[in-house]
Amino acid sequence: MATVSTTDRGITPEERKVIFASSLGTVFEWYDFYLYGSLAAIIAKQFFAGTDPNTAFIFALLAFAAGFIVRPFGAIVFGRLGDMIGRKYTFLVTIVIMGTSTFVVGLLPNYASIGIAAPIILIILRILQGLALGGEYGGAATYVAEHAPHGKRGSFTSWIQTTATMGLFMSLLVILGTRTAMGEEAFADWGWRIPFLVSVFLLGISVWIRLSMSESPAFLKMKSEGKASKAPLTEAFAKWGNLKIVILALVGLTAGQAVVWYTGQFYALFFLTQTLKVDGPTANILIAASLLLATPFFVIFGVLSDKIGRKPIIMAGCLIAALTYFPIFGALTHYANPALEAALKNSPVVVIADPATCQFQFNPTGTKKFTSSCDIVKAKLAAASVAYSNEAAPAGTVATVKVGDTLLTSYDAKGLSKEEATAKDKAFSKELGDAIKAHGYPTKADPNQINYGMTLLLLFILVLYVTMVYGPIAAMLVEMFPTRIRYTSMSLPYHIGNGWFGGLLPTTAFALVAFKGDIYYGLWYPIIIALITFVIGMLFVRETKDNDIYAND
Repeated sequence: MATVSTTDRGITPEERKVIFASSLGTVFEWYDFYLYGSLAAIIAKQFFAGTDPNTAFIFALLAFAAGFIVRPFGAIVFGRLGDMIGRKYTFLVTIVIMGTSTFVVGLLPNYASIGIAAPIILIILRILQGLALGGEYGGAATYVAEHAPHGKRGSFTSWIQTTATMGLFMSLLVILGTRTAMGEEAFADWGWRIPFLVSVFLLGISVWIRLSMSESPAFLKMKSEGKASKAPLTEAFAKWGNLKIVILALVGLTAGQAVVWYTGQFYALFFLTQTLKVDGPTANILIAASLLLATPFFVIFGVLSDKIGRKPIIMAGCLIAALTYFPIFGALTHYANPALEAALKNSPVVVIADPATCQFQFNPTGTKKFTSSCDIVKAKLAAASVAYSNEAAPAGTVATVKVGDTLLTSYDAKGLSKEEATAKDKAFSKELGDAIKAHGYPTKADPNQINYGMTLLLLFILVLYVTMVYGPIAAMLVEMFPTRIRYTSMSLPYHIGNGWFGGLLPTTAFALVAFKGDIYYGLWYPIIIALITFVIGMLFVRETKDNDIYAND
């Protein structure tokens, strides 16, 4: 067995280079990946213009999620390469794929120019980004951990954990700067492409940095001893002893970590802009500030995990988040859009309709038309961020909506000509809009009524939860698996957790809110997943901080 370095010395220049190079390159990758999420609303208009606004936004979120769905496949492909040929060369491949795909998004003609080809090409590029990112994280975490002294793996890998947040922070800053410099109209028209095009410079820097890196000592030792795996996929997933640990890593760690991460950063941004109607620049500044304030805690919790263990910090983060999400998001409404809170309290909205005519408001392809009177009124209320309750009406009746003490009758578009449907829609939209406005429902958050200090504090708390679950998890995943199959084994549960459970959170939550009519209903998704992870993790996942990562058994 190799002599494992200990904590009785300071950090060496080579170790600093490893942390810096791995972290910086990964920041650039996350910057590329999150540009799309930050610009989802604009991209929906540019590439899904052939659909209605609600469907376009859901479609755009799903295109965003497509990059997450394929991440586990990227983990399998690049994890296998990383375990067979080395960590360094896999790094180079992932960064080139990621950066090139992002740059091409900035050049891609929109729907108005090339029609349906535009969204198809966009989703292909998103898939390439997801595949690359699927191989990136496991490589970075493994590479840094295998360079870290024993007793400092939590500290060293916590710098990798800051990269996703810093990448998001960088993307928000570039977007905000471009937006401010050219104005909203020009930015929405063509300026949104600039942050994507800038990524080509980041790509060049990242490739240069990674070419200068040396291979992991644990991997080199394993190769020199002839112990490298010839079939890492088979060893990782076809043998129950290791597969069991992979499953526990997913259900008892990464699934809960993922939903806390995406709730605290992405869903918080969507909630501010789509539900509370805070303008984009203001929401971006608030999110960016909360990220800046909370990011040091990734390292703080990473260092703490070297002392008290990874598991208690991650489990505490999942539990506290699940218990406090409802009050925190309720407080966000109170401080960011008090007029909406007052309207929800004083003028409740009720949709009275035959349940058989109400469909689930989820249309990812944009081909399905919702023509019943119930679907029409619910779609309009969801678009206006108006919460509503449901009341059953006799079969066959036309849906009505009660806004405060005002009762409005919807219409059924089935069988109407395009001109008739357009006329009815225009009339009903105006009638409903006037009623909503008359009862105090705001069309956007009033900047003069936003309590910026309290809103920022609440967002900071949400990101603080993120640092608790995310700061120690890279070290823990690395420590759960032997060197010969480490890259493959840790990458898959991480990317299923973050790619599927986390990446699908915005789309799922948005659809749940539209279905139920409660602006907070989407929070049940992360709460339930986080609680499942807490229970499974506490019962079955073992502490790993003292594991020997040079072991190959």
